[in-house]
Amino acid sequence: MFKNRKEGGIQLGKALLKYRKESPLVIGIPRGGLETAYEVAKLLGTRAIPVVSRKLGFPKNPEFAMGAISEGNSLYLSPLAKAEVSKEDLEYILAKERQELQRRISLLRGSASLPSFKGKTVLVVDDGIATGATLLATLQFCKKQGSKKLVVAAPIGAPDTLKKIRELVDDLVVLESPDDFYSVSQGYDFFPSLSDEETQLFLEAPLQPKSLPSPDDSLLFPLKNRSPKTGNFSS
Repeated sequence: MFKNRKEGGIQLGKALLKYRKESPLVIGIPRGGLETAYEVAKLLGTRAIPVVSRKLGFPKNPEFAMGAISEGNSLYLSPLAKAEVSKEDLEYILAKERQELQRRISLLRGSASLPSFKGKTVLVVDDGIATGATLLATLQFCKKQGSKKLVVAAPIGAPDTLKKIRELVDDLVVLESPDDFYSVSQGYDFFPSLSDEETQLFLEAPLQPKSLPSPDDSLLFPLKNRSPKTGNFSS
C-alpha cells in the first residue's frame, strides 16, 4: 500500500528508470494520474504532459463506465455499451463529455500544442487502473499520434483489466495487483480527489536531481502563467 499518490509515483518512477535513456514522453491522465506522472517524470528528468480523457457513464448508472473519450476524437466503448446503449443516448452523453474534455484541455494546456509523439517511447501513467476505460481511450490517441513504443504504468491495477491491456502495449508496469481488487483507492492510505487548481500545480517543471540530465525543452509545451503486494506486473 502507498501513503499517497506522491509515494506511488516515486515508487513507479523507480520501476521505470530503465526508460530514462530513451528520453520518453511521460503522459499523465488528469486529474489524479497527472500527479503520479509528475513524480515519474521528475525521476526520468523530464516533465509530465497532460492528455485529457473522460469516462462515459451508462445513461441510468453514470458511475459505471461504459467507455471513455480522449483527445483527437478517440473513443473506447465496452462490448456491453455497444450492445445495450442506444445511439441517441450515446450521442447525448458524448456531447456533454466533449464539452468537459475541451474545458480541461483549455485549462491545462491553453492553446499550446502537444509535443510530437512520432517515433517516441511514450509512458502513459495513471494513479490506478480499474475498468481501464479512460486508459484505453488514451492509448488509442497515443497510437494515432505515431508513438514508437507504448508503456502503461500505474501503482495499482485490477488483474482482469491488466490482462487485456497487456495485449495492447509494449510493456506494462504495475506495482500491485491484488486478487481482491475492488477500487484504486484501496492501494492508498490517503487518496483525495483533486481540484482543477491542484491539478495545475503538477504542470510546473519539477526540480531535477543533479545526477539527471536536463529535459529536452524542444519536446515540451510552454507553460501558461499559473498559480501555483500482492502482484508485480512488468512485461
